[in-house]
Amino acid sequence: MSDWTDAIVGDRMAVDRKFSEQVNASQFSNQQWGLIMTATEFDIEHADDPERARIVADTERLPGIIPELDNIANQMNAAAGGGADGGRSSGNPIGGFVDELKSLLSGGGSGPDREKLEAAERLTQEYADELQRHLEENGTWEQVRIAYQE
Repeated sequence: MSDWTDAIVGDRMAVDRKFSEQVNASQFSNQQWGLIMTATEFDIEHADDPERARIVADTERLPGIIPELDNIANQMNAAAGGGADGGRSSGNPIGGFVDELKSLLSGGGSGPDREKLEAAERLTQEYADELQRHLEENGTWEQVRIAYQE
């Protein structure tokens, strides 16, 4: 099924350029978005039905990269002079440890990480919708849908 994605590389590049406004308006930096897209695959749901077929974002691997999104944000913050950890390392190292311990005890899957994951899932599906719209407007959607089935 990778042949269909190889066939739309140029379309993806065009959508990437158009979609940059949505990325800039999101909570993610361009570096974070690049990582999110690397962890996202695209499938065509109901490919055998021309009326219901649609591109969907497969975000199964996103939870694994959420910590790296935080690392990217921390590196960017540190490079801008803001400190990577909100000042905990220099002024209060215990605070950072307590925060991490709280996160572990609460299951680590709630709060900001869950919100970040949901935001990434929404944005990747918006991208998938935009990609399909682009293919439809260019008259290539039907070819792509059929190629996916082969």
